[in-house]
Amino acid sequence: MSTSPVLQVRPLGFPWATVDPFLFCAYHDDAYPRADAQMRPDAPLEGREIGADFSRKDGWSMYHGEAVPGFPGHPHRGFETVTIVRRGLIDHADSLGAAARFGRGDVQWLTAGRGIQHSEMFPLLDQEAGNPLELFQIWLNLPARNKMVEPHFTMFWADRIPRLAATDADGRRTDVSVVAGRLRPEADGAAPIDPLAPPPDSWAAQADSDVAIWTLRMDPGARWTLPAAAGEGTRRTLYFFKGQQVTVGGQAVQGPAAIALRADVPVELVNGDAAEGEFLLLQGRPIGEPVAQYGPFVMNTQAEIMQAMNDYRRTQFGGWPWPDHAPVHGRDPARFARHPDGRREDALA
Repeated sequence: MSTSPVLQVRPLGFPWATVDPFLFCAYHDDAYPRADAQMRPDAPLEGREIGADFSRKDGWSMYHGEAVPGFPGHPHRGFETVTIVRRGLIDHADSLGAAARFGRGDVQWLTAGRGIQHSEMFPLLDQEAGNPLELFQIWLNLPARNKMVEPHFTMFWADRIPRLAATDADGRRTDVSVVAGRLRPEADGAAPIDPLAPPPDSWAAQADSDVAIWTLRMDPGARWTLPAAAGEGTRRTLYFFKGQQVTVGGQAVQGPAAIALRADVPVELVNGDAAEGEFLLLQGRPIGEPVAQYGPFVMNTQAEIMQAMNDYRRTQFGGWPWPDHAPVHGRDPARFARHPDGRREDALA
């Protein structure tokens, strides 16, 4: 019987495959060119299927955007989106009247619940140089009892997200950003790192869900031990998306790759000497319920999917209070969130 903590190694595609309680993870890494005065790419759009451009032509896509790249207004029901923006900006607008501009390390956690429409546009602000955008959008399922809760969004501003900076015996550093899930470092005497509170109806808010969402950056040659998960039955995947090689529990893995791991044991990671390594870790105890999905609706039965479609046709999940389906929030780069009750938050840095 193998004692390796590595259960499976798979190539990364688009989107990244996930396991319960996660539904999928989309990784966007777009090298947008300089902007014009309307926050659009200052580049020809010929050869792209405008409205459905996933071409990565010249290193970037318009996605469903027609002028500004991004995803104009669309509905969701029955799950959550966790959007981690590493570079660039996203402009959010929704059917509740809420708006946000976030990025540069910020995270938005949106509970769609019984239904919401929102848009996610990628405004390009720099007219002199390129406008790189890099983000993860993770879909986290909701248990049946919470699929019809009120929609809710939470902002985790970059300067408030807990982080670990660990240095190995050779002085090489590993940085861990703790979006969700308590991090209990293996190092003797190291204090645990608690995340910010997830939305109240999230699976991640359940005491025994063992949900963790961490990003890792490792110096060339760095060593760090991924601690064992807290709960029984937890499933864990480590996505190695930047770098050349990493040794995981003694097994060499070439990047990019999705690495399914045993969650009940600590696992030593040794990054290769040639380049920095970057990883996303997703783990959680499975919800263990049937999943019925049709596009942006994720429920437990096909009858519930039909109900979601009928409800959306009838109510538009509250309608769309914006003048167009792809709103952007001006040229001011300041990051902010305005909630449905009018409360405003501003990023501090």
